[in-house]
Order: sequence, then C-alpha cells, then structure tokens
Amino acid sequence: MSPESVRGTRGEDRDSYTREESRAIRRRSIRLLGSTLKPLRRLIALTAVVVVVSSILRAVGPTLIAFGIDEALPAATERGEWGPAILVAVAFLVTGGVGSALVGWYVVLIARITQAVMLELRTRIFRHTQLLSLDFHESYTSGRIISRQTSDLESIQELLDGSLNELVDAILIGTFTLALLFLLDWRSGLVLLCMGLPLALLMRWFVVESQKGFRATRVVSARLIVQFVETMTGIRAVQAFRRERRNDAAFSAVSRDYRDANLKVVRLFGTLDPGLILLANTTIAIVLLWGAFRVAGGGLAIGVLIAAVLYVRNFFGPLEDVAMFLNSYQSAAAALEKVSGVLEEEPTVVDPARPVRIAEPRGELRFDGVSFGYGDGSRTVLERCDLVIPAGQTVALVGTTGAGKSTLAKLVARFYDPTGGALRLDGTDLRDADPVDLRRAVVMVTQEAYLFSGTVAENIALGRPDATGEEIRAAARAAGADGFIEALPDGYDTDVNKRGGRVSAGQRQLISFARAFLADPTVLILDEATASLDLPSERLVQDALQRLLADRTAIIIAHRLSTVAIADRVLVMEHGRVVEDGSPGELVAAGGRYARLHEEWAASQA
Repeated sequence: MSPESVRGTRGEDRDSYTREESRAIRRRSIRLLGSTLKPLRRLIALTAVVVVVSSILRAVGPTLIAFGIDEALPAATERGEWGPAILVAVAFLVTGGVGSALVGWYVVLIARITQAVMLELRTRIFRHTQLLSLDFHESYTSGRIISRQTSDLESIQELLDGSLNELVDAILIGTFTLALLFLLDWRSGLVLLCMGLPLALLMRWFVVESQKGFRATRVVSARLIVQFVETMTGIRAVQAFRRERRNDAAFSAVSRDYRDANLKVVRLFGTLDPGLILLANTTIAIVLLWGAFRVAGGGLAIGVLIAAVLYVRNFFGPLEDVAMFLNSYQSAAAALEKVSGVLEEEPTVVDPARPVRIAEPRGELRFDGVSFGYGDGSRTVLERCDLVIPAGQTVALVGTTGAGKSTLAKLVARFYDPTGGALRLDGTDLRDADPVDLRRAVVMVTQEAYLFSGTVAENIALGRPDATGEEIRAAARAAGADGFIEALPDGYDTDVNKRGGRVSAGQRQLISFARAFLADPTVLILDEATASLDLPSERLVQDALQRLLADRTAIIIAHRLSTVAIADRVLVMEHGRVVEDGSPGELVAAGGRYARLHEEWAASQA
C-alpha cells in the first residue's frame, strides 16, 4: 500500500504511524484544508493586507519613542521647540489608533473565514458519510462519527478563530520588530539574532513532542466519546444486565487515560514557558549591558537603547502566543487528520458511470455464480450462488444464524456488491443499474424499524415525501397501523421523538410496513421484519402482507415459520449455500432440514 492510500478511519486509533504514513496523512490534511480555503482567496488576501498594515503601525512605536527622547525632548527643553514633541505624540496616537482599528477589522475578517471553513467541513462530513457504503457504517462506530463532527471540528475552529490570529500577529510583529531593530541599532539586532539558535532548538523540541502528545489526546478523546455514546445508546441493555459498575470502571479507565494524555501535554508547556522567559531575560540583559557601555562611551543614544530594549521585549512577548498556537495547532492537526481520513474514505458500492435505466422493473432476480465475503473477502459468506427468483414470486429464506440469509438480502438491496459473479434484476447487473431506479424498485424492511424525529405521517412518507394525507392513511390501513395511530395524542401528526419514543417496538414495525406499502416497490425484502410483533399483530400483518406481496417479488427472512407459510418457495441455507429449495409443503413432505425446523416450530406452538 502506497503512502497516498493511507486511510485515517478504520485503523485510525493508533498512537503512532510510520514516517511515510505520517507524510501521506499530512499531505491529505493539507489538501483538505487547501480545498476549503480556495474559494476564499479574495477574503484571505484582504485579511493579509489588513494584518500586515496593522503590524507595521504597531511595530513603529519604540522607534517613535527613541526619536522623541533623543530629538524631540532636547529640542523642547533646550531650544523651546515643541513641534517635534507634538508631532511624535500625534504620530504615536495615529499609529496606535489606526493599528487598533485594523486589528478589530482583522478579527472580523478571520471570523468570516473560520465560519466559512467550518460550514464547508461540517457539510462535507455529513454529506460524505451519508454516501459511504453500509460496510463503513457497520465498522465505524457512531461515537467516532460524532467525535469527527463535534470535538474534532471544535479543535479546528479554535485554531482558525483564535490561535491562528495570534500566530500571524506574532510572526509579523516579530519580523517587523527585528527589521526595525536592525535599522535602529544593528548590534542589538545581532544579539537578538544570535539568540535565535537556542530559541529554534526549544521550539523544534516542543513541536515534535507536542505532535505526539496531541495525537494521543485525539485518539483517547474519540475513545471517550465512543464509550459514552455506546453506553447511553444501549442503556436498556446496560441496566438489564447490571453493567453499571463495569461500565463505570471502563469509562473511568478511559477518562484517566485522557487525563494522563492531557497532563503530558501540559508538562511540555511547563518546560516551554520557562525556557522562553529565560531566553527573553537573557537577551534583554545582554542588550541592556552592552548598550549601557556604549551609552557611557557616547556611541549610543539613550533613546535608542530604550527602544532596543522595548523591541527585544516585544519580540519575545508574542512567542507565548506562538506556543499557544502550537498548542491549538497540534490538537487541530490531529483532528484534521481524522476528518480528512473520513473524507478520504470511498464507497465500496460505487454508482455506475453509465447507469442503465430500469424504468418499468418486473422483479426477476438472477444470481449468476455470486460469491461474497465481508472486509477483505477472506471469509466467504456466500459461495458461487446460482439462483433464479421469477418476477412476482415470494421466497422465504430459512436457516441457522450466520447461514448467509441477511447477506443475500443485502446484496439484492445493493448495500454490498458481490465479490464474485453477478446479481441481475430483469437482466441488468445491479452494479450497472441506475441508483434511482434501483432504490425505487427494491425496498428492505428490517427488524430495527428505525423512526426519525418527526411526525408519524412523515415517517410513513419517508420513501414518498410527496404522498398525500389520504395515500398515507391508506398505506397505514393496509398495514394494520391505522387503529393505533388514530389513538395517538395527535394522530398522524404525533411526533414520534427519537427512535420512536412514543410508540412500542411492535407499533414501530407496523409503521415501517406502512412505509413499505406507500413506497410500492417491485421487490420487497423483509429481514426479520415481524420479529417485534406479538401474535395478534403478526396475524394482522400477515393479512396485510398477502395483499402487499401480491404481484411483486418478495424475499422473506424469518425464524417464525408462520410468516414463511405465506411464501411460494422456501430456500434453506447453510454455510452460504442453498441446500433445499421448494414449496413449504414439498419440503415438509421431503423430510429434510426444513421438515425438522417445521416440526420443532409446531412443537413450540403446542
């Protein structure tokens, strides 16, 4: 794998990378930041002009003081000429006032740039993660995605909004200060320049060590969020299995790791700050002592010496801001690595370059030597499956857990693509089919029956947002959901809240069936879709299903053989292969695997 192909997501939770990987990640992050800044070129140019002029105006202060002490003061006290003193005072006020106004303008401009960049990054992450294939979302925890959208973006915003402002200001003030000091007294400038070597070594050490430290804090921060989100999301299971103490211990351990990682970074600042103070005081002492000898010998004016000391102090003063920038920079750089890693991920299920339209699908499904394995494909789930499901046929998939039933259904829905062979709908390879036509033709109803925040009507109309109220009600009546919906506080306008908090699991399932009725697909996949229903609701839904499944292709995955009974055909799967194929009656009469499953199910109903 080349460095450019490094992905920052699936294997991102590492404390260190190889040198080539680190370079590739940095290049990837720079490309991302550059792409967000490119549309803002004019605004950035204006901001640069404002900050340069502001820095120049603020840097000339000590020079004006030197002129005032050495020239204007003697002219006023010895010759009574107050013009130069007044001129210096006015110049000091003007440069300070204009410089301050430009600083205020600069703050507003940098805020506009920051918010534009954050809007672009936030939108990109949301848009991109929606488009990524199901295998990404099944391997990438929701807590880590939340971390990308929250703490990581906050770190980047902190860098752009505050610390970058301080860095630019420090660099420009430092540059102009050094230049004016050389023009005023090159010997003092040379002293300051010589101190640049130990200063560079100190800053280099801090950059290298803090990069490691802040990368570690981002990793642990993501783990902390994941631990919290997973615990709160699964709170029912946590309380049901009395995992509170164990979760508390696990969360405390991650919290301690986070504390230790941050303390390690703080210790780095505990070395940097005293080092900067020592270098600044040493430089000022040398400039002051050497300048005093030259003032005593008549080789240096007292005003110039005072200005030189002020310039040295002004040079080292912003270095604390540089250190704070490095603080934010390392944190933001680590965060940008994670964000760019997510955005670098590519869908494994790719839309075709030249999509084939399926305007009026009939629903015939054909598996031609279909094989599939998750991840790198090393573990085969389906192996050379050859199967034809005629249009309009209802097929039930049964078998033990892990037999490949849900995988087969996910291939039909094109959540995944086969790693071998081809799966065709009405003769068209699903990989070539128009995605819009495919999503309209194939609908999958799962056991989860997820409901989004909003009304019951909006959830039923998920696949057809333009559906009328009467069409929504008709779909609900067909699914047997109309009765309980009308009994809700606001009927179809009731807000179901997050994850359908106002309705039971079985009611959520009925709403998902109404959603499928309204979508009116050519191929309907039911993956354990009746598992959350009680027996009366299941009978009601079965009546509705027989109406829904009429004249359309259907694939039903169910452990309840009462649901399987409505199928025209049953496929018994084991280890990724179809081992029995026939109608329910034929397979019961054959006395094979399905017959044994049927006997066990009948005994459980007695």
